Amino acid sequence: MVEETTQTQTHLTWRESEAPKPSGPAATASKKLPAAICAILLGALGVHKFILGYTGPGLIMLLVTVLTLGFGGFLMALIGVIEGIVYLTKSDDEFIQTYVTARRNWF
Repeated sequence: MVEETTQTQTHLTWRESEAPKPSGPAATASKKLPAAICAILLGALGVHKFILGYTGPGLIMLLVTVLTLGFGGFLMALIGVIEGIVYLTKSDDEFIQTYVTARRNWF
């Protein structure tokens, strides 16, 4: 009986070590640089919002640019540049707290 319990515990320990690791702050902090670059270069299209998982604000930026035939794109591009700079100036922990945990959509 004792041997069976030891084998079960060993097997469970082995299974836990083989389990995939949950995606945590390191996985979400890895989106900071691509989101910042896309915000600066493609801010008018809202690509950085889609990278961060903000579908609503991304669609708003895209539709403002497209539906105004590009005239609203200047304002969206300006917002994108500002957001890209803000993303780059935040530490990884601040970025995760602000844009992943608190889900802050703008700036």
